[in-house]
Amino acid sequence: MAAGQDYPQGTVYLVPTPIGNLADISLRSLHLLSLVDAVACEDTRHTQQLFRSLGLDTTRPQWIALHQHNEHQAATVVASLLALGQRVAYLSDAGTPGISDPGSRLVRDLHQAGHRTMPLPGPSSVTTLLSASGAWLNDRAEFVFVGFLPSKGSERAQRLRLLIDDPRPQCLLEAPHRIATLAQELALSGARGLTVGRELSKQFEEVASLRCDQFSAWLAASPHRAKGEYALVLHESDASAAAPVLTGERELGVLLPHLPLKTAVQLAAELSGGSRNALYAAALARQKESP
Repeated sequence: MAAGQDYPQGTVYLVPTPIGNLADISLRSLHLLSLVDAVACEDTRHTQQLFRSLGLDTTRPQWIALHQHNEHQAATVVASLLALGQRVAYLSDAGTPGISDPGSRLVRDLHQAGHRTMPLPGPSSVTTLLSASGAWLNDRAEFVFVGFLPSKGSERAQRLRLLIDDPRPQCLLEAPHRIATLAQELALSGARGLTVGRELSKQFEEVASLRCDQFSAWLAASPHRAKGEYALVLHESDASAAAPVLTGERELGVLLPHLPLKTAVQLAAELSGGSRNALYAAALARQKESP
């Protein structure tokens, strides 16, 4: 079946790799990887181990390290191989290249130079979790891919405010050391639905649908939930059912996990124009409610 596809020379093939379960590699990807002249990848050691696990020859193709720190420079090496008519595969460490992984700049540089790229469909934590989320209240399959939020500071606060205010489903990715903070921040969305995917496709995979204000308690229910990579879908919100929100309360909810109470209140008031006294009272109430 896979051999019936045309695999033109002088092309970069974007090959999704398993996000956990090796059985998720496609037959087409396996066939393509046996044909290419060179393999560009985020981590050559990681990808060579993947090749060995899949029974692929690691000695035949040329290997090129192409990651976030050298993507532009390595793209010129790939372009030189394409000019010779070679087939080149690009693989990130897990999932689909260019989706919160290196690969996007490579594709852009190659397009600008007149070279061809061909995507192969395959594993993605984004589409995997979305399909199991039931995140839409209507028939419009519209969503926003957020990816990883800024790690801290005002940029994170601004992005979270936009995310919470947007009624469309939002797909996020988060590292385990920041997942508890994200749970506190999303609690401001109250009863809005949330689907959480931990260690998707792996042995200890968990997929749970709950309310945003239940997320912190769900994390605390098991010590294992502080480990592993997360994908999350914030469901579409029902604007007609939304409760009134104190001006500045969204900003306060984002800032409190990171700053002292008085500093968080001051910044929330400055960012929103809300009442400092009202926000201070709301912050005290939050502290009393926290376990």
